[in-house]
Amino acid sequence: MQALLSFQQAPPLAAPVRFFLTAPLFAIAGGLLLAWSEPAALLSRWTPTALALTHLITAGVMLQVMLGALFQILPVVAGANITRPLLVARLAHAALTPGTLLLAAAFLSYEPLAFKLAVSLLGAGVALFVGAAGRALHELSASSPTIPGLKLALFGLGVTVCLGALLGIALTGSSALPLQQLTAVHLAWGLIGWGITLLAAVGFLVVPMFQMTPSYPEWFTRRFSWSLLVLLAVWSSVELAGGARASTAFAGTLVLVAAAFPVLTLHLQRHSRRARFDANQRYWRVAMLSLLLAGATCLAGNAWTEFGEWQAWPWLCGILVLVGGFMSVMNGMLYKIVPFLVWMHLQNLGGGRVIAPNMNKVISAWHIERQLQTHCASLFLLVAATIWPEWMLRPAAIVFLLANAWLLRNLLAAMRFFRQHRARIAALTTTATSSA
Repeated sequence: MQALLSFQQAPPLAAPVRFFLTAPLFAIAGGLLLAWSEPAALLSRWTPTALALTHLITAGVMLQVMLGALFQILPVVAGANITRPLLVARLAHAALTPGTLLLAAAFLSYEPLAFKLAVSLLGAGVALFVGAAGRALHELSASSPTIPGLKLALFGLGVTVCLGALLGIALTGSSALPLQQLTAVHLAWGLIGWGITLLAAVGFLVVPMFQMTPSYPEWFTRRFSWSLLVLLAVWSSVELAGGARASTAFAGTLVLVAAAFPVLTLHLQRHSRRARFDANQRYWRVAMLSLLLAGATCLAGNAWTEFGEWQAWPWLCGILVLVGGFMSVMNGMLYKIVPFLVWMHLQNLGGGRVIAPNMNKVISAWHIERQLQTHCASLFLLVAATIWPEWMLRPAAIVFLLANAWLLRNLLAAMRFFRQHRARIAALTTTATSSA
């Protein structure tokens, strides 16, 4: 797979980095919202706070990081060059950022105008990116399982946003739609059709590369994403049709199939050739274990009557998926992607005359380690808050806020490192030119 990489086709640094720097700000906003909320906010996933917080994480953190990563992954890994990537990044970012803020505000206020503006901005931002990325991927052959996986993930993102737009319209009172069923389908497409599918497509490449593990089995990489989306489409049809028993059966099957990816990833990690796990590997391990626990929680909530009556179990499942699963992977990947981007662009600026500093110097290992520990502490406290909200909600919110503020600090440190060394390279190049 490494032969696929083409670093010369990487977009300007400003294209992906704007998304990476914005994502922790939304997580910090979510921490502040949670800290100011009453414990009753955790009693149901339908409270305004729960809905606003969920979308701050999904549309504010996950979508920003995933799109930023795709600006880098598409040309370098898949050879899919987005036309004018910096312009596309600027326009998409300019639509998605206020759109997410408006969506969170809409759930807190239930103001119809806020929903309409949020749907318009988010829809426009995603449509712009999916159109540009889809055009770049359209003509590519499936030379590796990552390429069809990326295509399917973009399809999943499109479906997720379309369903979200329908919900936004319904919440303004403009349409009589089955909100509960439509919300469940929207959530499933967002987490599985978009999130898990993209995670697997990228993981097939980066886990063996960065973590020095064996490759995923070819039969698995060829069939996993297609199996997920087919099952998801069938379950969605049954759920919207109101078939309760069949819906539960298909949902359980879908969860079990999705669980195959974290199970296999943990198995491959056991055979890593690294003597010691780095932060990226440990973040991935936390993520895979969290996704498995979330799957077990979902199965228990639907099959075990006593557990299903506990109002907070959807909260527990959501925390394990969003914070424990996706945010853990994203944190770990940012500590690989951002230092590499800084090193690569400095190397290009040096033109072979000035050697870029080692990637390990871009972000302090001490700060990465402390941020990892703080993130894990926030995950533990958020899980505890689902059981004892009166005691644990605010400590969990504060530690979650601290973990993401630390992530932002580390990313800003990488950008400061880039600017300092860019200035050094410019000065050395000028001196060399003058001497000549």
